[in-house]
Amino acid sequence: MARLDKQRESELQPKRLAFAKEAIMKMGYEITFESKSEINFYFRDAKIKFFPYSGWHSGATIKDGRGLNNLLKQLMKGL
Repeated sequence: MARLDKQRESELQPKRLAFAKEAIMKMGYEITFESKSEINFYFRDAKIKFFPYSGWHSGATIKDGRGLNNLLKQLMKGL
């Protein structure tokens, strides 16, 4: 399904990507893959995928969900 407001997405996505990347790296995780819409890194030896525009995160060692803050909370508990 296509996004409803591609103009808004194109403006916000780079900002959200940069902010999320900085926050994840600040916690000590290395970004292993980055595209215009996705960030991948490893947590407890499992790949985590994060999509900054929608906030969706998924991986074997975390609870799937939405929101950067929710992802960061899970990463903090796992340290």
